[in-house]
Amino acid sequence: MNEGLITTAYIGAAILFILSLGGLSNPETSRRGNLFGMIGMALAVLATLAGPRVTGVSNFAIITSAMALGGAVGVYAAIRVKMTQMPELVAIMHSLVGLAACLVGFANYVDPLAHFTGAEKTIHEIEIFIGVLIGAITFSGSVIAFGKLSGKIGGKPMLLPARHWLNLGLLVAVLIAGKMFLDAENAQAGLVPLAIMTVLALLFGVHMVMAIGGADMPVVVSMLNSYSGWAAAATGFMLSNDLLIVVGALVGSSGAILSYIMCRAMNRNFIAVIAGGFGTSGGATPASGAAPQGEVNPIDAEETAELLRAARNIIIVPGYGMAVAQAQHTVYEITKLLREKGLNVRFGIHPVAGRMPGHMNVLLAEAKVPYDIVMEMDELNQDFPQTDVSIVIGANDIVNPSAQEDPNSPIAGMPVLEVWKAKTSIVMKRSMASGYAGVDNPLFYKENNRMLFGDAKKMLDEVLGNLRK
Repeated sequence: MNEGLITTAYIGAAILFILSLGGLSNPETSRRGNLFGMIGMALAVLATLAGPRVTGVSNFAIITSAMALGGAVGVYAAIRVKMTQMPELVAIMHSLVGLAACLVGFANYVDPLAHFTGAEKTIHEIEIFIGVLIGAITFSGSVIAFGKLSGKIGGKPMLLPARHWLNLGLLVAVLIAGKMFLDAENAQAGLVPLAIMTVLALLFGVHMVMAIGGADMPVVVSMLNSYSGWAAAATGFMLSNDLLIVVGALVGSSGAILSYIMCRAMNRNFIAVIAGGFGTSGGATPASGAAPQGEVNPIDAEETAELLRAARNIIIVPGYGMAVAQAQHTVYEITKLLREKGLNVRFGIHPVAGRMPGHMNVLLAEAKVPYDIVMEMDELNQDFPQTDVSIVIGANDIVNPSAQEDPNSPIAGMPVLEVWKAKTSIVMKRSMASGYAGVDNPLFYKENNRMLFGDAKKMLDEVLGNLRK
């Protein structure tokens, strides 16, 4: 294939990727966005395989085998991974992008066919150094994020003494290694400082994410998404592949914007996220004397059904507990039944509900809940005072009134769904345990709140059965 056709294919793929991002910004167009992305990637792969850099039967055999193996793993993961495991799946996929950037960087540096001199050699080595640096941070940080999201590593932040000085020391050491790398006379001499920098970057990625509290993991996921994009862009510079640069920049910038949105939703500082010192209060316990006093008011499934029958306006707030219980389909059946009775039922989605951005939207879409009744926090918060019943299904931190009422709370200032302002709020939980942030929730003790204890799927099935009587 000639250069003109390849360039045209790359432009077409880039346009499809942009359309894909635009489609993914709205649940109603997300399927179309995914389709655009798949077509764009297929076009990009075919154009790259037909390019002048990929020649020889042996190359195609190796590439085809690798693609078949990777595709088989992807299909297996798509079939086997549950919706509750999507956050950790996304994190581990980000790690693979980082690992690929590191491997490509080392391979590109020792490539005997790559000949650069003068300023071109310096620029190329800077590209390699930055690509490996970002890739290593992305790889190790994503692996730790996977561990936290999957429960293999505790959600409480690990705060080392003088951790900011440690980060500064790692940065200085990376710069020194970079100077040694650029001054190396040959590839063999340059491998040592490049390897040292890689180890330092891996350590920085581990330290950065370990210092982040569990409640802030949705921001970490979007942040690592951004890092993986920039790693891909750096790989594009290494390989002189314009499309990889464009795609990496799209992913990197969109991930950075999403991280900023997540930070605003949690009243956090975006610069602190990038610096790696973010969310250190995420696993803290309430301040002394801040724990709410009082007794909870339990309720059963039959009483819950009666409250729903008598209501006119109902808001449902889903959380990670709904995902764990796989209760979204029962929630849909309840919603469908109530709407058929003429009741106004809507869903309130917090930007960081679940363990990754958009987690609840995906679950509800899977259960075929209509898009037009799934609303964001800012659209719905003002309606809670006119709401008869608000139901919280497995959520905790995103409905915690201490964010507004207790200035000493670790989540103070975080925007939350004000479910307690409804005439009656019902919280569905297995127990009185605190949420992912490790902060007690005064909502449980409010006079107008009722606690429906038990597995969300089981209790909702009972509520549905009572509603059908």
